[in-house]
Amino acid sequence: MTIAPLSPLTVQKPGDIFSRQEIREFSKRSNIKGALLIAHCWATILLVWVVCSLWPQPLMIAVGMLVVGSRQLGLVILSHDAAHHLLLTSRRANDWVAEWLLNRPLLGASVVPYRQYHFVHHRFTQQAADPDLALSAPFPTTRASMKRKLFRDLTGQTGWKQHSATIREAFTAADGDGINWSAGLRRLGPNLVINSVFLIGFWLTGHAYLYLLLWVVPYMTWELLVARIRNIAEHGVVVDDNDRLRNARTTLVNPLERLLLAPYYVNYHLEHHLLMSCPCYNLPKAHQSLIDKGMGPRMELRRGIFRYSGWRRQSQSPLNKFGFCPALGFGQ
Repeated sequence: MTIAPLSPLTVQKPGDIFSRQEIREFSKRSNIKGALLIAHCWATILLVWVVCSLWPQPLMIAVGMLVVGSRQLGLVILSHDAAHHLLLTSRRANDWVAEWLLNRPLLGASVVPYRQYHFVHHRFTQQAADPDLALSAPFPTTRASMKRKLFRDLTGQTGWKQHSATIREAFTAADGDGINWSAGLRRLGPNLVINSVFLIGFWLTGHAYLYLLLWVVPYMTWELLVARIRNIAEHGVVVDDNDRLRNARTTLVNPLERLLLAPYYVNYHLEHHLLMSCPCYNLPKAHQSLIDKGMGPRMELRRGIFRYSGWRRQSQSPLNKFGFCPALGFGQ
């Protein structure tokens, strides 16, 4: 198949760059790969729990909190893939796994309503109708403002605000007046049961307090801080809101950043928006294909979440100036 020459203005759909065969190749799903990603995420969490239960030293627990928080984000990322029907080939199995292995251990939204919400974000990315626009619109911001946001994340203020709102919403009566216990328990009862199992497991080891330090606290702090960084990195201070190569950003990360900030290929966000049918484990191949096709100078790319070079919109190719700038959204 011959692909039409790329418009010098905007890229609106995958077919502007890729052939149908390439799109089919990138869109191939694998039950084995999907299951391995879920197993890897939970195995990492369980390993931290076991190690810290055997050696409950302050430094070990502190590192464990960071790793667990990043894997909690990993559960969210894998649930996001499931919302795109990409985790498993069977839609019923895909949604069941997302609901019970990824969302219910946390306070995540059920996969079906999240899917409806999230597809609106893809349809109207960075436009007025984008429901996620509020996550990136405030940036760039001042260093002082960013410090306040990160402080609220790390001290649990953001977590308390968000998660308490989720609980209130679940138990609020349909007319907004009073408490609906049955609706609340239907929504959050399974979450409470699963978390009770976690708590009992820690109690049996003689370290019940580790349930708080290695599950609740990371979810209230580090997971939300990393999620904030991820949201800003993905769409904050992008170059062109109307171009699929420039209204979302890919951040090239090192192994430490992948461990703590960008698990399961979530950093390839430009490729995800361009190819919604591409499972996360195929995104690196799609990225390399774009580079091989000479798209690099037009793509919104940054290298490294721990580095930054400024906060202004870049009119030139992002490849000429790698840095942290949109990843945290503030200047030097």
